[in-house]
Amino acid sequence: MNRILSVVVNNRSGVLNRITGLFLRRGFNIQSLTVGTSETEGQSRMTIVLDVDDERTAEQVIKQLHKQIDVLKVSDITDLPIVARELVLIRVNSPLQTRSELTALIEPFRASIIDVSRDTVTIQAVGSPEKVDALIFLLHPYGIKELARTGLTAFVRGNDVASEAPRPYRNRVLSI
Repeated sequence: MNRILSVVVNNRSGVLNRITGLFLRRGFNIQSLTVGTSETEGQSRMTIVLDVDDERTAEQVIKQLHKQIDVLKVSDITDLPIVARELVLIRVNSPLQTRSELTALIEPFRASIIDVSRDTVTIQAVGSPEKVDALIFLLHPYGIKELARTGLTAFVRGNDVASEAPRPYRNRVLSI
């Protein structure tokens, strides 16, 4: 089961390494990870898609993320209405006789040809992961030479802001 986490972090060197190291040490499998600057200066937003077995594992991941110093906010947006997109670049065999066919094929996906060589074209598409999968499926018979996907980038739809996943130790007082 895939879980989508939106994580706001301080934009400092080494943060990405610490986050991915956390997943490595705990044995959690990352399906995709995208990072970019956010609307707030000095902060970045990560969209992490995890393949977890159950809810308990997802909670464990969120708890571990909250323990990281540079993690400011963790939101599980899996079950919320979200806007999600992925970018894919696909280099496909394209002799001259199939170019018009390829152009017609990619048009319903609002994909575009961004580079042309003698025997190949490079196609760019942006959309939901299902849309990207469908385009890749249709292009396979032409011979995909190279493919690069960015991974999912997402946040909550509309005016809503994703609520933060509960921090496990927020209300505890340490007794000394």
